[in-house]
Amino acid sequence: MQLKIMPKKKRLSAGRVPLILFLCQMISALEVPLDLVQPPTITQQSPKDYIIDPRENIVIQCEAKGKPPPSFSWTRNGTHFDTDKDPLVTMKPGSGTLVINIMSEGKAETYEGVYQCTARNERGAAISNNIVVRPSRSPLWTKEKLEPITLQSGQSLVLPCRPPIGLPPPIIFWMDNSFQRLPQSERVSQGLNGDLYFSNVLPEDTREDYICYARFNHTQTIQQKQPISVKVVSVDELNDTIAANLSDTEVYGAKSNRERPPTFLTPEGNTSNKEELRGNVLSLECIAEGLPTPLIYWMKEEGTLPFNRTCYRNFQKTLQILQVSEADSGNYRCIAKNALGAIHHTISVTVKAAPYWITAPQNLVLSPGEDGALICRANGNPKPSISWLANGVPIEIAPDDPSRKIDGDTIIFSNVQERSSAVYQCNASNEYGYLLANAFVNVLAEPPRILTSANTLYQVIANRPALLDCAFFGSPLPTIEWFKGAKGSALREDIYVLHDNGTLEIPVAQKDSTGTYTCVARNKLGMAKNEAHLEIKDPTRIIKQPEFSVVQRGSTVSFECKVKHDHTLIPTVLWLKDKGELPSDGRFTVDKDHLVVTDVSDDDSGTYTCVANTTLDNVSASAGLIVVAPTPTPAPIYDVPNPPFDLELTDQLDKSVQLSWTPGDDNNSPITKFIIEYEDAMHEAGLWHHQTEVPGTQTTAQLKLSPFVIYSFRVMAENSLGRSLPSERSEQYLTKAAEPDKNPTTVEGLGSEPDNLVITWKPLNGFESNGPGLQYKVSWRQKDGDDEWTSVVVANVSKYIVSGTPTFVPYLIKVQALNDVGFAPEPAVVMGHSGEDLPMVAPGNVQVTVVNSTLAEVHWDAVPLKSIRGHLQGYRIYYWKAQSSSKRNRRHIEKKILTFQGSKTHGMLPGLEPFSNYTLNVRVVNGKGEGPASPDRVFGTPEGVPSAPSSLKIINPTLDSLTLEWDPPSHPNGILTEYILKYQPINSTHELGPLVDLKIPANKTRWTLKNLNFSTRYKFYFNAQTSAGSGSQITEEGVTTVDEAGILPPDVGAGKAMASRQVDIATQGWFIGLMCAVALLILILLIVCFIRRNKGGKYPVKEKEDAHADPEIQPMKEDDGTFGEYSDAEDHKPLKKGSRTPSDRTVKKEDSDDSLVDYGEGVNGQFNEDGSFIGQYSGKKEKEPAEGNESSEAPSPVNAMNSFV
Repeated sequence: MQLKIMPKKKRLSAGRVPLILFLCQMISALEVPLDLVQPPTITQQSPKDYIIDPRENIVIQCEAKGKPPPSFSWTRNGTHFDTDKDPLVTMKPGSGTLVINIMSEGKAETYEGVYQCTARNERGAAISNNIVVRPSRSPLWTKEKLEPITLQSGQSLVLPCRPPIGLPPPIIFWMDNSFQRLPQSERVSQGLNGDLYFSNVLPEDTREDYICYARFNHTQTIQQKQPISVKVVSVDELNDTIAANLSDTEVYGAKSNRERPPTFLTPEGNTSNKEELRGNVLSLECIAEGLPTPLIYWMKEEGTLPFNRTCYRNFQKTLQILQVSEADSGNYRCIAKNALGAIHHTISVTVKAAPYWITAPQNLVLSPGEDGALICRANGNPKPSISWLANGVPIEIAPDDPSRKIDGDTIIFSNVQERSSAVYQCNASNEYGYLLANAFVNVLAEPPRILTSANTLYQVIANRPALLDCAFFGSPLPTIEWFKGAKGSALREDIYVLHDNGTLEIPVAQKDSTGTYTCVARNKLGMAKNEAHLEIKDPTRIIKQPEFSVVQRGSTVSFECKVKHDHTLIPTVLWLKDKGELPSDGRFTVDKDHLVVTDVSDDDSGTYTCVANTTLDNVSASAGLIVVAPTPTPAPIYDVPNPPFDLELTDQLDKSVQLSWTPGDDNNSPITKFIIEYEDAMHEAGLWHHQTEVPGTQTTAQLKLSPFVIYSFRVMAENSLGRSLPSERSEQYLTKAAEPDKNPTTVEGLGSEPDNLVITWKPLNGFESNGPGLQYKVSWRQKDGDDEWTSVVVANVSKYIVSGTPTFVPYLIKVQALNDVGFAPEPAVVMGHSGEDLPMVAPGNVQVTVVNSTLAEVHWDAVPLKSIRGHLQGYRIYYWKAQSSSKRNRRHIEKKILTFQGSKTHGMLPGLEPFSNYTLNVRVVNGKGEGPASPDRVFGTPEGVPSAPSSLKIINPTLDSLTLEWDPPSHPNGILTEYILKYQPINSTHELGPLVDLKIPANKTRWTLKNLNFSTRYKFYFNAQTSAGSGSQITEEGVTTVDEAGILPPDVGAGKAMASRQVDIATQGWFIGLMCAVALLILILLIVCFIRRNKGGKYPVKEKEDAHADPEIQPMKEDDGTFGEYSDAEDHKPLKKGSRTPSDRTVKKEDSDDSLVDYGEGVNGQFNEDGSFIGQYSGKKEKEPAEGNESSEAPSPVNAMNSFV
């Protein structure tokens, strides 16, 4: 079977990668088999902004996988959506997909809203995006009376379109009554807003049917605006008209007909602003008027327009930049220019960005006791905020997990257990949108298993890569080894490539690569293995290629194509002419090795290609055919040269040889050059490499050679028609061995343990070895010591480990190549370090300075460099809140960490809580890890101002008193000293009265205000206070009650019986509703009387409409298809398709193919792709009941959520 080429092997950078992140990357690449327990994973969901067709059932997708299979639930607008209580809503079995049956009954608008799906099983819960469901809308144009436009030739003109607001927005185009597109040019063009702009008008612009159309693709409907009549007159005609209607002698001047410099019709002013989102198409528009017609040019100030993403539309009046990014922000200038001058407009473009992933969290499979991390990084403009959820619940209120630690955009897991399994959601949001990603942590203990089928047979062409699959799973992550044969040793990476997914790659498969390979996966719970079989096939070759031919008209030509292939593969030979199939003509015959064309004609000229295919490879060869007229004398044969022959090697020296040859026939085209190639039979048999080229007049060449190579040479000739076939190979020539002339490259020294030094290098290849017995002399000594070089000779490997070294000491290293003949030149010396160990000393003299109630500054002394025992990474401060000064109770708070890079000895601790005690210590960090902690330092933050009281309520209103009840501030930030209450009356005109201040003890949560005015509204301002000052205030309003008689005797005491009270009837809701109902009933009666008075008669407005028929609403006559008389019942009717138009006046997708629909029963015309109409209308108009004006239809105010909730 043919193998797909796998990606190149992933190589880790030379820098140190934290082991925990490396393991996370490895484990997350594994796919958990579905027969193992795993949390849910959302596999399919509807788009975030989901616009539905209101004529079809609503399907909201939500599919998920997991073990056990997950159950599904939905929320709608943030609350639980009980699908069982709605008979129109069903959920597909085994799925979370909702189907809402609105075809039988119900309306799409009822189900508008924001939906979210949750898939849950015993291991966790995954959630979908917020899916905003909105029905598409295609409203009608609002009826308007358009006056005819008369203007002078040369004037500018803008015809407004102002299409109805639909969902999604419509496509706008202008046509005439014949449904033909109106021609557009540099002078006349349509703007981005749909308006039609004339830079200057001409008499030929006169017409009465400028019609703007709006096509709503989602519902396949088209709406049209009332026709606009435009009449363009010359100066003489306009003066005659004015003179005939005016008694004076004033005539219309010819000013507008004069040439004038450009001015902009849109945009207005000298500058404007444009904001666009990253990844969208940026469209900038400038349309100018003037005479002669101005031309538009574009430029970017202080920059250039992106060459491969810039395009111009609308006769260069619109500039578009595709896939816009933040780099495209800046000032863009459009210049309008004609013969009389130029004007420019600057558009300031700002590119914002909804969040986009830098690193999305990946599923994590861990074994009990292992560590791991989930990383969530996103970017945007503005910078998005990152928040985490656990099983769909904000992580701040989710059940605590001792193995979990949150560090900004990273969740770190340590010593996980089975209960740590969960689904985590990362949300990155800004004002322009949000990203939501589910990633599960699945804690499993599973022995290895091989997922690839056993005993798979792989067949590969020789000298091509071979890839043997070994998909695996296990927890902990298994290690993978490959073996060849029954008792073979593990395959090494210097010859093979071992991919992270278990695939074994043989970069250049040879015949001896054939055999059985075994893949072994191991972890601490067990072992699994699988066998794969590899067969190497000979490549398919064309050993006799078709040759260029020049033949006479009427003759016969034959092309030969002889193929050599692996005996186990069956080739098929296909002939092509000019990369297409051969003509279906009896003159073309194909047998095993030949294509024969008889009675050749001029049409047979071209390129003929022979293609040989097998199941594993294919090769091709081509030759040209030129057909010429018959001539009395044989025409010369023009072809590529014949191959050179008689190759001979002379003057054979250690590092050079002379090659000579005899040229073949040049076939009437002089040879321009010879190409010499060589083969290294010892190291790369079968591969030919370029050696040199010599002029076509030369038949010898002095060739430079490398030591210890078995050379063979071949020569090809080239003329103006192409290159010849290679010559036969020369005799072989073995050069003498010599010492290497170069040393290994990329020499490095890094310690993997505190007591070793690992020296690595890139070894020489076989061609560079210059002789047998390639080895390496590895030497090292301490940089700052007086020791002599220590050396060791190792085999042809790429690594040597020096043990027993001091911790983190600089070493001088060199690696020299040698073979059986001698040593390479003296190598360069590089510096490395032995392994690091943890620092030994903690930072001293730790001092804390409290800057304010939320900020502190920490100072410490640097530790001695020798005690660091590694590369200094920086200092790390651990700090935590130990106790609250206000409550005096001990509480454990999660420690926070701040790392300061390099050798800094001070840093700031932000985000502290006021009036709190904190504890901290400082540690030094190197490449190995952290050193010991300094002694704990305890410090406290001063008091701050409190937050606003949690609540304020007005209760128990009486004639002259109100009682206030409140809850203390949620964050007192100190010791409360008192509450400040301010209040003032508000009169009937909403004017504020005098302000009264009142201080209330801090231990109170209730207060009654007496001696207030009856039936009066008061506004209250309430805040708490500490010694640091007053906090934020909370406001509330309350009203005292009123006596039934309106006046309360002043001597009524608290102990006397009080008269019954009631509120003002004019402020009661039932009274207001009753009055509204009475007013509505009177209005309906007036309308009915008016209709009865005017029923059945024509009226002046109708007669005018009969005289000036509206083509949008006129019916079709039966005989000639012209528009008939006005009909009240058909007002506001969109174009439709016969009697199959549904009652909501939209055209179903199955009934309309984006065509303008007529008033008859049949349609014989449709729109082209550019919107123009083909054909004409016919048929009879059906009578339909009158319907209301649908232009009042407005889109639902459901907005797509920019940030996830």
